[in-house]
Amino acid sequence: MDDRQRLDRATAHLEPPFAVLDMDALRSNAAGMVRRARGKPIRVASKSIRCRAVLERVLAMDGFSGIMAFTLPEALWLASTGLRDVLVAYPTADRTALRALGSDEAAAREITVTVDSPEHLDLIESLRTPHPIRVCLDIDAGFTAFGGRFRAGALRSPVREPGQAADIAADIVRRPGLRLAGLMAYEAQIAGVGDAVPGPYGGAVRWMQRRSRRQLAVRRGRIVRAVRQVADLEFVNGGGTGSIEKTIAERAITEVAAGSGFFHPRLFDFYRGFTGRPAALFALPVVRRPSPEVVTVLGGGYPASGAAGPTRLPQPYLPRGLRYHPDEGAGEVQTPLLGEAAAGLRLGDRVWFRHAKAGELCERFPVLHLVEGDRVTEEVPTYRGEGMTFL
Repeated sequence: MDDRQRLDRATAHLEPPFAVLDMDALRSNAAGMVRRARGKPIRVASKSIRCRAVLERVLAMDGFSGIMAFTLPEALWLASTGLRDVLVAYPTADRTALRALGSDEAAAREITVTVDSPEHLDLIESLRTPHPIRVCLDIDAGFTAFGGRFRAGALRSPVREPGQAADIAADIVRRPGLRLAGLMAYEAQIAGVGDAVPGPYGGAVRWMQRRSRRQLAVRRGRIVRAVRQVADLEFVNGGGTGSIEKTIAERAITEVAAGSGFFHPRLFDFYRGFTGRPAALFALPVVRRPSPEVVTVLGGGYPASGAAGPTRLPQPYLPRGLRYHPDEGAGEVQTPLLGEAAAGLRLGDRVWFRHAKAGELCERFPVLHLVEGDRVTEEVPTYRGEGMTFL
């Protein structure tokens, strides 16, 4: 039985649109991530999952410890449900949430917020909360070359050099309302950019990543040493799904972050160092046939975040051989699909899609149907299904 037959059989009782999570594929992907981490713990990036029940299942597996959240309200909610060790990986200016954090002893013990400037420290300290707030210092992990004329990597922290990091660390230590817990640096140009790309562009990506790894390993090590002279660090976090085995090779790193690897969305097909199995899929029904070579499915306009372009569209996955109409792409309420496979589809048939990214899929569906083999064994709510939308 092929994957399409298996998924169709498992979900025959459901009316699309709906989303599924293939648990065999997820467990296989998780095991591969643990092997790549070679003993260092993996902090689970919640934005790539956005389903509390799945987060709990992953954290129960060996090799995974702690959550990397994307907003403070999300972290407060997760901690209120009993999840522990939550790092908010992006700075917050949410005064209401910061007051809630500093006023709740249990939350203040379990949650760490990210900072990268004295302005962040001033904002937090101005709230004068009864409990100290744990903070993590974010470091720029971008790659520069040719005297600074070339840069690759996400535009995140302004803190780049050991002296800058040590100065902010000392500032944190001097403030009684703050506790320096850790340091993080996300190398997006390695973890989030696939290197299995043919042609000159792929060669340029691999050159950039080799140079970036060497540059960052030296600089990150120096930064960590400089900060540790000022204060103890509970953790030094780095990397992502695409760079696990590379990031853990640095002695300064105590843990890596990863999330997309569990679902293995379309953008993660383009890495040479690992392969995964598509685990998160969504099904759309065929609702019309404009011509013998074209079918139209309901909905489908679920683009991923990032620089706009074809790579951000979902991938028509099963049956194989379908493609978008160049003038319409993935539509809000309908999506025409072309290709030889269209001739064999009838009204009501499912077309299975993969999202370009991971957790963003869960913003579209209230429930994930968990598939084991050729059966749906459970339905679990996404963040949206629990009434939670954080961005």
